[in-house]
Amino acid sequence: MSIQLTSVTKTYGNQKAVNNISFSAKKGEIVGFLGPNGAGKSTTMKILTGYIQPTEGSVSVNDIDVISNSIESRKSIGYLPEHNPLYLEMYVKEYLLFHADIHKIQKESISEVINKVGLDKEAHKKINQLSKGYRQRVGLAAAILHNPEVLILDEPTTGLDPNQLVEIRSLIKELGKNKTVLLSTHIMQEVEAICDRVIIINNGEIVIDKKLSELKDSNQQVIKVGFDYKIEEQFLQRLANISAIKNNYDNSWILTFETEEDMRPKLFDFAQEHGLKILELNSENKNLETLFRELTSTK
Repeated sequence: MSIQLTSVTKTYGNQKAVNNISFSAKKGEIVGFLGPNGAGKSTTMKILTGYIQPTEGSVSVNDIDVISNSIESRKSIGYLPEHNPLYLEMYVKEYLLFHADIHKIQKESISEVINKVGLDKEAHKKINQLSKGYRQRVGLAAAILHNPEVLILDEPTTGLDPNQLVEIRSLIKELGKNKTVLLSTHIMQEVEAICDRVIIINNGEIVIDKKLSELKDSNQQVIKVGFDYKIEEQFLQRLANISAIKNNYDNSWILTFETEEDMRPKLFDFAQEHGLKILELNSENKNLETLFRELTSTK
């Protein structure tokens, strides 16, 4: 496996930023790594790249132990952190030449990478003259310059306009054909557009790890329903095909059913049978955004 984390925990004082997580990713796979702010995404990525060490567990990239051989493992990693660190006083080409010298690679690769990320018209400028979107492109160019086998991208499309989004998503998808890509983003449409698999982390723990195709083929149906007075969760467990119950607020509930059948008529019958009035009823498709909210929101 290109990426392998086993029983990884990272503790800061009494707080567990990452709590006993394990996952792997292979070549040719683009994995969406999702979670709310503070869930442990960036910590996990920093552990993978050797920037910080885990408190417990093992980590390897391309079968190289990241903890004991951090420098060697970094040679096969391209990393774009969330807060893209750039030397703003440098010219674009100068900055990439600097990275080429670090990786001891041919300078001819720079022109090819500049073209790949769409920096041709900006390559003669200083980085501090660039918009936020173009600065992201410079960071991505630096990450892929040495042709790494593993790409770790933390919010790579921040600051891009809609046209730039399409271009960079296409590039990431193309790169993912023969690399391992771990992609963190808050844009669910981005994950659905380019990822093969989704890992969702919440409170430092992995709550789901599935192929995107499996999520799309799910027969789950989500209905938001509001009643005229408060009822207990146990009462709703009498519903047929119910798989998850979440109190939205007061008398409002988010109900998940495992069935292809439209459960709205059944809910009306249920309410009438038990002397309830339905004040709100909305059906949602079980898309990635719905699933994310369901797994990471708090009551």
